[in-house]
Parts: sequence; C-alpha cells; structure tokens
Amino acid sequence: MTRPRLLSVVALLLLTPACAKRASYADMSGGYYATPAAAAMEAPNTESYAHIAENAFKRVADDPLSTFSIDVDTASYSNVRRFLEDGQLPPADAVRIEEMINYFTYAYPEPAGAQPFSVKTEVAACPWNDRARLVQIGIKGKSLAPAEIPPRNLVFLLDASGSMSSPDKLPLLQRSLAMLVADIRPVDSVGIVVYAGAAGVVLEPTADRDKIVSAIDALYAGGSTNGGQGIEAAYALAERAFRKGGINRVLLATDGDFNVGVSSEGELQRLIERKRDSGIFLSVLGFGTGNVKDSTMEMLADKGNGNYAYIDGLQEARKVLVEQAGATLVTIAKDVKIQVEFNPLKVGAYRLVGYENRVLAHQDFNDDSKDAGEIGAGHTITALYEVLPPGADGAVPGVDPLRYQQPKAAPAPASASAELMHVKLRYKQPEGSDSQLLTMPVADPGHALDAASEDLRFAAAVAMFGMKLRNSEHARGVTYKQIRGLAEGALGPDAKGYRRGMLALLGLAAGQQGESLDAPATVVR
Repeated sequence: MTRPRLLSVVALLLLTPACAKRASYADMSGGYYATPAAAAMEAPNTESYAHIAENAFKRVADDPLSTFSIDVDTASYSNVRRFLEDGQLPPADAVRIEEMINYFTYAYPEPAGAQPFSVKTEVAACPWNDRARLVQIGIKGKSLAPAEIPPRNLVFLLDASGSMSSPDKLPLLQRSLAMLVADIRPVDSVGIVVYAGAAGVVLEPTADRDKIVSAIDALYAGGSTNGGQGIEAAYALAERAFRKGGINRVLLATDGDFNVGVSSEGELQRLIERKRDSGIFLSVLGFGTGNVKDSTMEMLADKGNGNYAYIDGLQEARKVLVEQAGATLVTIAKDVKIQVEFNPLKVGAYRLVGYENRVLAHQDFNDDSKDAGEIGAGHTITALYEVLPPGADGAVPGVDPLRYQQPKAAPAPASASAELMHVKLRYKQPEGSDSQLLTMPVADPGHALDAASEDLRFAAAVAMFGMKLRNSEHARGVTYKQIRGLAEGALGPDAKGYRRGMLALLGLAAGQQGESLDAPATVVR
C-alpha cells in the first residue's frame, strides 16, 4: 500500500482530514527522518505470551505462608475477548485469571480517613470444589473527585513503526488518545514522543488541546521498532516537565514488537528499573493482532510502576482512558504486597487462584527494596484462595520428614481461635520509600455460596471461566452452564454492562469447546 492510500484509509477511520498530513519526526539530535508506510500484506502470527504454571495446592504443614504482589492489570480479559470474538480460543498462556477478575469493579467500601485503600474479606463455599472454601480479599483504592486530581504531566510514547499500520493499531490508538485529550485541563500538560526506526519529540509539553490533537492526527506508520530509544526520549521529556507533587507518567502505546536497539526483555527491564526511581511511572496500552508481544508489555508496566491494558476497540479505550482515568493515571499507593498466614487447625492446604507471575519470596514482604504492585485511584483489586480443611488434603503431595531438623513446635494459642487465616499488607505512599503495615484476621462464618455477596459470586464465576479456558485440572467437571448460572445470579447493578458482556463471551467459548448453552442455566451451590 502506498503512503497516500494508507493515509486516506486512516483519514476515513478518524473522520478527519488532519491525519492526511505528512509528518517528520525530530530525533534527539535535532535531525529529521521520514519513512514510508509498510505495505498492507498478510503477516505471519508472531504473538508471544509468557508461560504460566498454574498454582498448585500447598500443605500448610509444609508452608503456612503465601506472599504475592497485587496486580491491577486488565489486559488479559480484553485480549481473551478479542480471540473469542474472532472465533478462536485464546492460547492458555494468554489467560491470566487475576487480570480477568480485576477487569471488573466490585462494591468494596471506600477507605476511611487518610487510608489510601480499604480491605474487605469474605469466605463462602467454593463453587468448583465441594470440599473447599473460597476466600476473597478485596481492596478498594480511594476515589478522587476531578477537582482532587493533581496536575498531570503526561508523555505519550507512541509506536509508529510499520507493524502499527493496520486499522486496529495506529488508527485506533489515535482515536483512543483523542478521548483522553478531551479531559486535559489548563493545569495539565501533554508531550508526545514517537518512535519507529529512530525516536523523536513531535510535541513539547502543552495544555493546548488543538495542538495535541493535531500532533496525534498527523502520525503515520513506517519503519522498524526502536522501543528502547523511544523510552529514553519519553522519560527525558517527562523529566523536563516534571511536576513535583503532581502526576508524572509516560503512557506507552504499542503492539510490543521491539525489534531494533534495546529489544530483549532483560535489557528493557533494566532500562525501566533505572527510570522508575525518578518518580515517573509507566503505563502500557497494547494494540492489534498478529504480533502482540504480551509478555514484554506486561513486564514494562510491572517494572515501571504502572498498569497494562489491552485496547481491542473504542469501548475499551473509553473504559480505560475516560471512565477509569483515575485508576489508570493516578497512583495512590505503590509496592503493595500481601502475605497470608494460614491457621493449621483450620486449613490443611491452600491455593492462590491466579497471580502466578506475582508470587514473591516470603522474605520479600518485609524488604522495602523489593518492587511490587501499584493501586490507582478508585481501583478495585481482588484475590481468591481455595482452601481445604484438615483431613481433606490427603491428595496434596507433601514432603518427607526431615532428617536433621526438630519436629515443628505445637501450634500457637491463636490457632485455637476461630481464625482461618491472618492477612498482612505492606504499601508505600506514591513518593515514599518506607512501607506501612496493615493486618487483619479472617474467620470463616460457614456461609453457603448463595449467602455470599454478589461480588464474591461474580469473581468466582470469572475465575471458573478463566480456568475453563486454560483447561485447568482444578476445573474438571465444571460446565459453561454452571458458570453462566453463577454469573447471571451475581450481575448486580452493572450500569456499564461489563458483567453482562461476559455472558456473551461464555457463549462463544462454550461453542468453541463443544458445549451447548441452550438449556436453562443453573446456579452452582
């Protein structure tokens, strides 16, 4: 496809002639480059996903602690939706159950006083294992009114390489950013760095919406992908416009296909880790199909103290960049870690559902130098544990008795209480370096599943959906009818229709896996 034809296609998609302009991008040395748009052709599928080894049950007698970093990413759910709507099942490693659960918001209480987030726990019968109990840990970040949002210093780091030429990449990115720019205030600033074969600043930080939109509209795709150089240029621009006490964030939009310069995950990780100490956080928006480098984008957001979302259409762009702009852009707590200690008299074995790539060493919980997850304004984060009582854990492999160690001491007096487990959380203020500690015991009142909250039941349905897509051994015997029945009974107000949207995906997945949903749905008890 020639450049004039490509630009006319983009113009039609954007409904504006502005993007038909030819752009030259200034590089860091003051020179300019212009590269032709890639020809439209059928490209081989080179998408890549990091392997996930699903969490197994652990015996409390062998390891009574579970430690992990919270995760606010939502990319997996919208990426799974893309696969299903395209008529295919997602790869198992594209299904991260915690991201599917955290795609949805939950009615957890607002934090009180100066606390940046609240914590709520709940226990009920496990819908996919009649021997187990299901424990939900819910976190709600403090919501901010628009007037409370600090001044924002945003730098858009935009991939304009040849791999971004298709309509679901750069054209969709341009329309998505236009939504965010509509809410820019006079106290905010937006700068733009574009990278392809080289990287350069196309817009110095400004609050002028017309200039910002014009710069976005003028972009075209072409060249290879020098992501490392783009990251360096974006952070340099954000540092020049740094707002002390404000929001300083680089927003990287890409398909993740870095193929020149600093391109390996290890090199990119070290680059981002050096930059995050500057107080500038990094969020990542993934676009497109065919060459999505999911593991790279997830790693960049994780190491950059930000979040990762996958944009599969304008509705998702509105959700991430408009409806949830506070959660996407405003960090209220960083390096948030959870450590759970299980009572051996109440729990024989436990399993953390999801969060496989967020598991931490137990000693990392008290080590403030260890990086962990961030919470944005208004964010809700959910973690689920499947727990087995003593005596029901006979099938869980244990370890042989130790030769040189003394037998473990008798349980402490607290174990004789009604406590099922003890939850601890550590977090830092966005600009702090020392962590603060929250603790709470969790008891099991013995509730049946139908007595549980809508939030627990819906989160459980999402977890079952993810396990079915992954062909998990923990979901053997679970049917899509059961998942739909549980989800339908826990939709709640669902003002935006996101929960109902999952019901449609259940039907698509059931068809792909050879199940019928024609019969009436039944609620799992």
